[in-house]
Amino acid sequence: MNAGVEAQITKLLSKYQNAAAAKRDVLLVVANYRSLSYKLQQYVFNDGSAKDLFCLDGTIPVVYKNNTYYIPICIWLMDTHPNNAPICFVKPTPTMQIKCSMYVDYNGKIYLPYLHDWQPHTSDLVSLIQVMIFTFGDHPPVYSKPKEQVAPYPASSGSGAGTGYLPYPTAGGSGGAFPPYPTRNNFGSYPPYPTPGNVNPGPNASGYSGYMNFPTVPGYNSGYNPTNPGSTGTITEEHIKASLISAVEDKLRRRLEEKVNQYQAEIDTLNRTKQELVEGSTKIDAIIARLQREEVEMQKNINILRDKEQELEKSLESMENSEGIDPDEAVTTTAPLYRQLLNSYAEEAATEDAIYYLGEALRSGVIDLETFLKHVRQLSRKQFMLRAVMQKCRQKAGLAG
Repeated sequence: MNAGVEAQITKLLSKYQNAAAAKRDVLLVVANYRSLSYKLQQYVFNDGSAKDLFCLDGTIPVVYKNNTYYIPICIWLMDTHPNNAPICFVKPTPTMQIKCSMYVDYNGKIYLPYLHDWQPHTSDLVSLIQVMIFTFGDHPPVYSKPKEQVAPYPASSGSGAGTGYLPYPTAGGSGGAFPPYPTRNNFGSYPPYPTPGNVNPGPNASGYSGYMNFPTVPGYNSGYNPTNPGSTGTITEEHIKASLISAVEDKLRRRLEEKVNQYQAEIDTLNRTKQELVEGSTKIDAIIARLQREEVEMQKNINILRDKEQELEKSLESMENSEGIDPDEAVTTTAPLYRQLLNSYAEEAATEDAIYYLGEALRSGVIDLETFLKHVRQLSRKQFMLRAVMQKCRQKAGLAG
């Protein structure tokens, strides 16, 4: 990338909030699409406010029916780019006309799902342009205006008098006034018919090769026949009136088609918005239902905690009011077998302590060895019996170990 181009883009994006990210995005576009130029230009919003925004202006190649066309577009970057999606327009040249669709409205503004679902960290301008190229390949946003044609004179069809007339020339789709029909004030006299020296003979002018073969309208007789020199070629007021009526009908038909296409595009946009709102409403209803379930469950838990709190308060009051606790009554069992097991365990633990203190007494010289051995034999025999009882109780109770 040219250092001068990079410096110029950096200068234009200096007032943007995320200048570094916007610069990277623009540099990728400029490197991949050389037909797009960049500038800082004032953009006027719908509310009338204006702001200087960075603009990418130029053409993108679109393949339509195996032919490549260059569609003029304009991409405006918001000053918060890439946090907000850019604003995109199709900019038709004077020879083009916008074709309204679900992706382009009558003002040329572009609507794409990629723009609607724009993500600051994953969406970029290069991908946006690629989506435009793919979408416009299926739905071209512009078409060429019909070239302005020269109005032919009405001619005879060879049949009797009729009511069919050639339409008056259109205004080229620009919506302006129709060109005036030639009058005596413009030319001094009606324009003469071609002479034999400056036209080619028509296929139906056998025997009269010097006359032009004008287009015919079925069912219409102008009163002039090149095979009859006595007929007149004067354009009457009725001819002009019929041509004007046909031109007005054609113009109204085009205007009506434009309005229908415009309203259809707006209806499609509203339908998409409606669908999004319905989906959002469904999600909101699901969230509300989940919150209601959680609220009910939370209320149940609150009630359980309150009941437990009351039980604890009652227990504390009973303990404060009681005179004392008997250690033997503090621990109770649910069955006699468990009580026997508990008593045997307590007695075995006391025997273990007695043997320990006898050993301490022998070491201190309080008792002699013979006394020590006598009492240890008695206590050990008792301890063995207690442990046997404990083992039997555990087996009966189905306890592990």
